Amino acid sequence: MTMEVDILELSERSAKFILSNASAALANGIRRASLSDVPTLAIDDVNIYNNTSVLFDEQLALRLGLIPLTTDIGEFVPVEECTCGSECPACKVSLTLSAEGPKMVYSGDLVSSDETVQAADQKIPIIDLKEGQKVVLEAIAHMGYGYDHAKWQAGVACGYKNMPVVKFENCDQCGACVDECPQDIIHLGPNGAEITGDDNLKCILCKQCELACEIDAITVSEDERSFIFTMESDGSYTVQQLIINAGTTIKEKASQLGQILESL
Repeated sequence: MTMEVDILELSERSAKFILSNASAALANGIRRASLSDVPTLAIDDVNIYNNTSVLFDEQLALRLGLIPLTTDIGEFVPVEECTCGSECPACKVSLTLSAEGPKMVYSGDLVSSDETVQAADQKIPIIDLKEGQKVVLEAIAHMGYGYDHAKWQAGVACGYKNMPVVKFENCDQCGACVDECPQDIIHLGPNGAEITGDDNLKCILCKQCELACEIDAITVSEDERSFIFTMESDGSYTVQQLIINAGTTIKEKASQLGQILESL
């Protein structure tokens, strides 16, 4: 059967969709790839020329490293895959910051050498400078992978669950399951207990309704070939680009594995 995708919600940063006719291995591969295998840009080195703020240099560098940067996966390559030694525009972007208090310094104050690379959110606070305090620095961003450090993790809150399958047979309309359901999605209809509309997607597979039914009229199971996904991006990519890049990464790794096996 052909794999199917049914989009439930989609915005620039988040998505919810149903993946059907797929294996658990593929579903988990998409989740893992979104979290750790899609490369993104992040500040990796910081040259601090002047810092009279209350923060130590190391604290300031840590905050800069966790600022998501917009990334074009087709324009940059990870450092370990570049032949230049991390010194060319293909794997390195310079961002400068020069600020003097009193003011709050935000991520939007970073000036990038590449106009396509900017802070994904312009209002991330970096440091509150008081009267007479200064910060002058150069931040170097490199491409990297989430499995090396969280600052290169483009996907956040990426997860899935199997599609719930709840069946009602010979219900006596006692209402015990209605009272026990923590999601409040079971209702009494003319033919007994039922779940209507998209409420089935809200089921958390706790099986409290099944346990509450004294005549075993309820069966709660899961569809092993259907998954409800929730995905969020940190802004490095749109969530749509993140999912596509995750799928492309899986395809490329499978191709590389095939080539290795053929050469044995």
